Amino acid sequence: MERVNTMPEDIIALIAALANQENENECLEFKHGNTDPNRIGRDISALANSAALLGHTFAYKIWGIDDSSHDFIGTSFNPKSVKVGNQELELWLRQHLSDNVEFRFETADVLGKNLVLLRIWPAQYRPVLWQGLAYIRTGSSTQELRHGSRREEELWNRTRAEVFELQHALSGLTAEEVFVRLDVDWYQQEFNLPKTASTDQTLHMLASDQLISLQDSGRYAITNLGALLFARNLDSFPTVARKALRVIRYDGSSPIAPSRSKTFSFGYAELDQMLEYIEALLPEQEVIEGARRVTLRAFPHTALRELIANMLIHQDFSITGAGPMICIFNDRIEFTNPGRSLVDVARLLNDPPHSRNEQLAAIYRRLHLCEEAGSGWDKIVLDCERCHLPAPQVEEPGDNMRVTLTQAAAYRDLTRQQRLDAAYWHACVQYAQRIPMTNASLRERFDLPASGASQISRLIKNCIDDHLIKIADPDAGKRYVRYLPYWA
Repeated sequence: MERVNTMPEDIIALIAALANQENENECLEFKHGNTDPNRIGRDISALANSAALLGHTFAYKIWGIDDSSHDFIGTSFNPKSVKVGNQELELWLRQHLSDNVEFRFETADVLGKNLVLLRIWPAQYRPVLWQGLAYIRTGSSTQELRHGSRREEELWNRTRAEVFELQHALSGLTAEEVFVRLDVDWYQQEFNLPKTASTDQTLHMLASDQLISLQDSGRYAITNLGALLFARNLDSFPTVARKALRVIRYDGSSPIAPSRSKTFSFGYAELDQMLEYIEALLPEQEVIEGARRVTLRAFPHTALRELIANMLIHQDFSITGAGPMICIFNDRIEFTNPGRSLVDVARLLNDPPHSRNEQLAAIYRRLHLCEEAGSGWDKIVLDCERCHLPAPQVEEPGDNMRVTLTQAAAYRDLTRQQRLDAAYWHACVQYAQRIPMTNASLRERFDLPASGASQISRLIKNCIDDHLIKIADPDAGKRYVRYLPYWA
């Protein structure tokens, strides 16, 4: 996780405020020594779960403070230099913790004493596990969370009710600091707000869109939603820094030799800038149309735009160690996001829309970056058909979803699976338009002449044999036979 640029005096003030608390508790622990990595891992699980259970913004563990007197006594512990085997401590901890936890080590010099602060975010979506077990705090003690207990049930209920987009990415900010962290000018431009709007009016609009929230202290918190959409720099927000879109361009068709890469550190609202950069990396060719020389890119604009928007909106934010990524090869482009599809991938085009992140999708719709109408896959498939590309290939490797677009190829050069996939998706998109698929419509999809009817007939038979499509009316004559997706 990238580090947020927190000023040292802010850390010192935080440590001082925590040291002034009367006792250690479920979300606060002081240590002088005891740097056993296993103990740290158990405590992260326990503190994250306790913070979620009690509704705290953070939990903390501090080395260098006496747990009885709360005096600053310092510590020799340096989390950056500690290794477990050959691994750095933080990496080792993340490998043994469940992927729904976030934490950060920070150091400070207080009165000439070295102190280490471990800041831990509340558990999200489910209890945080350490080596497969959940832990919890009782007072100042860490203990295993008993399976089937009332506390476990309450913790599950708490974490399931949390909405990631509305949780705080940064808190305790002044109005000026909100304007520094968020690209408010872009927000005003996109929502047609007058540039003469006062600071209070702009803050009110940001709060009404749930991009920020007013805290009891009178200061402001930026939500994960606000950071994801309008951050000037996502690295400034620890909870979403790893969610920045990364684009990698490879030489050739193998992932062995990347030629360049870029991580978009600004918010998702600037999707068109992302798309412009990506399209500039794509293979292209010049053709003559009439008297004009025209540049044709290998992949259609609308399909690219819809796929980028889909991967950003529908990613699973509970998977903390991964973010959206686009890989560009000479012959294809791959879109990968954390989180499997919420619907059967075979029904992406025709099932009702189902968004994993409703607040993000709603803002994207208002920005005219998506429709929230379930038409995205229709556009992707239709755009591929118009340009005679193979159908989008959809895979779910592990806890991820990957969609691959491949450059146009002649029918004879397509694999058997590419032909089957194209025929199936054509049947789906025709069904969505209330037009059954025919031999002629499928020939047109592959840009084949009438003489290719026999080839398409063999393909249709293969699709029926593989239970991808079915005959709409078994009693219809051969010249009038129509086809539907297998589930219609």
